[in-house]
Amino acid sequence: MVRVEMVSDPGDDRVSDYFRLRDVNLRRSFEAEQGLFMAESVEVIGRAIAAGYEPRSFLVLQKWLPEVSAWAEAADVPVFVATPDILTQIVGFRLHRGAMAAMRRRTLPELDAVIGDEGTLVIIEDVVDHTNVGAIFRSVAALGACGVLVTPRCADPLYRRSVRVSMGTVFQVPWTRMPSWEVAHDRLRERGVRIVGLGFGPESVDIRSIPGSRRNALVLGTERTGLSARARTHTDVIATIPMQHGVDSLNVGAAAAVALWELVR
Repeated sequence: MVRVEMVSDPGDDRVSDYFRLRDVNLRRSFEAEQGLFMAESVEVIGRAIAAGYEPRSFLVLQKWLPEVSAWAEAADVPVFVATPDILTQIVGFRLHRGAMAAMRRRTLPELDAVIGDEGTLVIIEDVVDHTNVGAIFRSVAALGACGVLVTPRCADPLYRRSVRVSMGTVFQVPWTRMPSWEVAHDRLRERGVRIVGLGFGPESVDIRSIPGSRRNALVLGTERTGLSARARTHTDVIATIPMQHGVDSLNVGAAAAVALWELVR
């Protein structure tokens, strides 16, 4: 039996998991403390559940109730149903896709498990825009890279906007936070991985010149300043994407797609 509960008060404590979803600072601390993240849209919710994540509850418009009922029944969790106006007041914006789920986080895998023994890796260094993080994960999944390492200061890949932009591929790609550059560098070297930083400089080479005969880990730096000095000291080579018409760089999400295409093809 599906546990359907109607919500008519936007301040109802039963749906407190969904309060103020646009407040990044609040959500960062709240979701970490509660061990949860948000999945938005039926498609993304389905990918999260298929990847083994467990729902804590659902919040939907009436028309989406049939789509989530089987998942809710299997997990024995409630489905909260609200009108469009009440739903908007709860989450803080108009939820065009009409369905959300509060999902339980899992313990992140060990560094060695993500590095593995084969395939191209991506390291996201201190990228703070959740949209860019989601776009990178989507490119990683689409172009066949095998895993992602994120630095301690990188934006949360499981934040709502990251998950949505990634179209749920963040659930399919193995990833973890690396403890430090020093530790990650040593572990990658032990596995014979070449660390390729994407950036500019007199020492940089055309990314098309890097052979794919060895394993590569592509390092993507921040949106404004690129690779940090620390990252540069731990790379084996700095690669650049040739630009034309006076354009000096690409958005980090777009750059990730182009660079991955060159490294994995």
